[in-house]
Amino acid sequence: MPAIIQQIIQQFAQTTMLEWIGTITGFLCVYLAAKQHILNWPISVISVVTYGYIFYHSKLYGDAVLQLYFLGTAIYGWYYWSKKIRENDKPIVSFTKREMLFTIITIGILTALLGTFLQKLTDSDVPYADGFCTAVSFVAQFLMTRKVLQNWLLWVFVDICYIPLYLHKGLLLTAILYFVFAVIAWGGYRDWKSTYRTFMQ
Repeated sequence: MPAIIQQIIQQFAQTTMLEWIGTITGFLCVYLAAKQHILNWPISVISVVTYGYIFYHSKLYGDAVLQLYFLGTAIYGWYYWSKKIRENDKPIVSFTKREMLFTIITIGILTALLGTFLQKLTDSDVPYADGFCTAVSFVAQFLMTRKVLQNWLLWVFVDICYIPLYLHKGLLLTAILYFVFAVIAWGGYRDWKSTYRTFMQ
């Protein structure tokens, strides 16, 4: 058997039950979000609590703190999406070029702040990579709660960025999950874009 296959099998065998739980619930919540299903939010609560613990012990402190933010946005998103559940669905909105520029600037500022914080005050060996991915995720998650179409493009981008970071930390299953996330996010973007165009007609 090739050495690379043996290594992959060994890493799967060493995957903890918590990572399996986080992976399964993470997959479900992203898939349901792409389908605009409100159950993505309660399932997200389970996923973020699980991954908060995993990331903290992997010294990915930015991601660990991000899970607390995700917990808050999951509760807010659940409320926002169900606020008028008996009326029309919350419409999907699209950013203007000015709003996208503001979003990019916000991500840049957050990256600098988080990266500096992680470098100076933690023992993280990837402070700016962690800070950047955390910043993009922070913004993308907020945009998702508001049903902004471009949230999915940010998720595609950051999910791909996360893959080498998690491989570096030995989180093979999570790295694979984030590749799947990127694929789902692209599908989510296409689905939401179709819905948006239909709504605008």
